[in-house]
Amino acid sequence: MLTVVPDSSEGDQIDGSRPAASLIDEVVREGARRMLAEALKAEVDAYITQFADQRDEHGRRLVVRNGFHQSREVLTSAGAVEVKAPRINDKRTDPGTGERKRFSSAILPPWCRKTPKLAEVLPLLYLHGLSSGDFVPALGQFLGSTAGMSASVITRLTEQWKAEQRAFAERDLSGVDYVYLWADGIHVNIRLEEHKLCLLVMIGVRADGRKELIALADGYRESTESWADLLRDCARRGMRAPVLAIGDGALGFWGALREVFPQAREQRCWFHKIANVLGAMPKSAHPGAKKALAQIWNAEDKDHALAAVKAFEAAYGVKFGKAVAKVVDDLDELLAFYDFPAEHWIHLRTTNPIESTFATVRHRTKVTKGPGSRAAGLAMAFKLIESAQARWRAVNAPHLVALVRAGATFINGKLVERPDDQAPPEAA
Repeated sequence: MLTVVPDSSEGDQIDGSRPAASLIDEVVREGARRMLAEALKAEVDAYITQFADQRDEHGRRLVVRNGFHQSREVLTSAGAVEVKAPRINDKRTDPGTGERKRFSSAILPPWCRKTPKLAEVLPLLYLHGLSSGDFVPALGQFLGSTAGMSASVITRLTEQWKAEQRAFAERDLSGVDYVYLWADGIHVNIRLEEHKLCLLVMIGVRADGRKELIALADGYRESTESWADLLRDCARRGMRAPVLAIGDGALGFWGALREVFPQAREQRCWFHKIANVLGAMPKSAHPGAKKALAQIWNAEDKDHALAAVKAFEAAYGVKFGKAVAKVVDDLDELLAFYDFPAEHWIHLRTTNPIESTFATVRHRTKVTKGPGSRAAGLAMAFKLIESAQARWRAVNAPHLVALVRAGATFINGKLVERPDDQAPPEAA
């Protein structure tokens, strides 16, 4: 059986009694305990020194040392460390309220039973697949203690996540400008319900080039009305219309976008489009079709892309007219990215920012057979995206995003400083 900490019968023995790995853990924990004790002592000494000149009418100091608090166990990344924090008797009073002042350690607050980093690890482990009932046997062996790791802790966390998700869904959007917007619908199984949870996701690019989650909501089968409700809610909270929106062509999102933000341009996702085209062709034709489609979306400019479309239509139009129509009918929306900075093309051709982020959500729901309720699924997805968002990188050439919002003209990915000079001369 796989174990986190070796059994006493395993590993190299030291003096014939103790495994080397166990001794290393003890040395690390003892070092951590001593360092923490010294840090707490230094903090208390600094506090007492700061108020050494404050005395009562009898000349006695108002701030003095007063022994130690009862020892307690604190979970750290080095394992469980026993701490005995020094205590201070602070006799000063607040002139405004008349209440006694109290010393509170910034290193080890009175309520602290585990370090902040470890507190962050618990929800992440749960979100990434560890069942709430597995925390005690798994982490207890690893950290040497089971304090603060019960299933009820995770239950309280999920309630907290639900509250955070509701607050996120009601925040003001008037102070943020999203220039680009990706939209997609993600379907998640609900363990205790018959129907799947349809998560409507919107991720945007701010004017400074950073990516950010805009909205996450529970929709009904990606319907136009569900998307319209979400977009109207964002507009009500102050969201401006994006310059370009990227999404799957089958979404009800587009009808909703034209209703709420009609000025926004549309870009179809090439990842979804290629899958749709290949789905209308036999597998024997897939290798050649993939190469022909790559010649379109990976062309150096719009003219070469249009030439590649004609070549694709000539090669497959007779036998697979339905597949070719999927490209030709949406050509303007498929090639819209050519009118934006070339540095941004790699970001604008697909909805990959959403797809890659939700790979984690799918992994978690696969392990747990889906969340227990729609609210829990929404909160879980929100926390996973929030965690992933810290690792998102800005778009290439972020300084060009502000120019896109300002209405600058880009032809085949290059900025045109004087668009009027690009107009063809009139015939004599």
